[in-house]
Amino acid sequence: MRMQPTQIRLVDYPAAIPGDEAWEITHDPAPELAEGQIEIDVQLISVDPGMQGWISPWRSYIEPVQPGEVMRAFGIGPVTRSTSKIYSVGDVVSGFTGVQTAAVVDDRSMRPIDLDLGPIELHMSVLGMTGFTGYFGMLDLGRPEAGGTVVVSAASGAVGSVAAQVAKLRGARVVGVAGGPSKCRYLTDELGLDAAIDYKAAPISESLAGAAPDGVDVYFDNVGGETLDAALMRINRKARIVVCGGISQYGDMTVAAGPANYLQLISKSATMVGFTMLDYLHRIPEAVADLAGWVDDGSLRHRQHIVDGIEQFPEALRMLFRGENHGKLLVRV
Repeated sequence: MRMQPTQIRLVDYPAAIPGDEAWEITHDPAPELAEGQIEIDVQLISVDPGMQGWISPWRSYIEPVQPGEVMRAFGIGPVTRSTSKIYSVGDVVSGFTGVQTAAVVDDRSMRPIDLDLGPIELHMSVLGMTGFTGYFGMLDLGRPEAGGTVVVSAASGAVGSVAAQVAKLRGARVVGVAGGPSKCRYLTDELGLDAAIDYKAAPISESLAGAAPDGVDVYFDNVGGETLDAALMRINRKARIVVCGGISQYGDMTVAAGPANYLQLISKSATMVGFTMLDYLHRIPEAVADLAGWVDDGSLRHRQHIVDGIEQFPEALRMLFRGENHGKLLVRV
């Protein structure tokens, strides 16, 4: 156990993507354990787009972080102290630990991690919440079909890369949207997608028309904005639009733009549905089984982008919104 715990706390709600002034570094001692609690030596912290919603006072699927509180985050690490009947010292667990080096949490808020399935960082990416999100969002809501066309935005990211590869495993033709030539090469050369669109290189509507000439049957949306508008104009009859995120609109969520072309849902008898992993927590074991099997046999590729040092969390979050990470973004505490 570290001698001096470190926490990253929210100072106040930022108006946009938070700068260093939004955070305070503290070194408060870990509290004593109540019955049924454990202390975790946090080793990795997940940096996620949803964090922008967590530090906004606006209504969302989860209560916002309050000023003065430790920043909310998924973390992973071994148990160092326990009054739990579920977990013993040395067990590895994952869940909401917060951005801190030592987390005291209720045992039932964590899930056990089987390191026999892969190294610890894998359980914060493809075998973690981002992987589960791509898995359930694509299979349950997107329902890709062999021969159909699936488009995934932010396809080189942690969620999008899983969603896109799951669609390929179902026999769909998959088009990924990403920013920059290196990310697009990753989509086609490493993930095996059928086509990649660089949204920075040309208007997305033109690129999508060329990459999906027969229209779009499933659109998995991670960015919103003009990419969502362009996809709506290309949808086929009975298309499914899965709204997982809207990172292009997170800079100022008070003026987030809705879809301009939503009337296409009527003319194409299409559906558009949003979701979070709160809908699927009870089904995580089936996702773990499938994803671990695909990773093991090489049919599901993945990568992590790890930043060292808990003090680097504020910059890592900004890096995420600038699109500078290549793979699932994690902070190694």
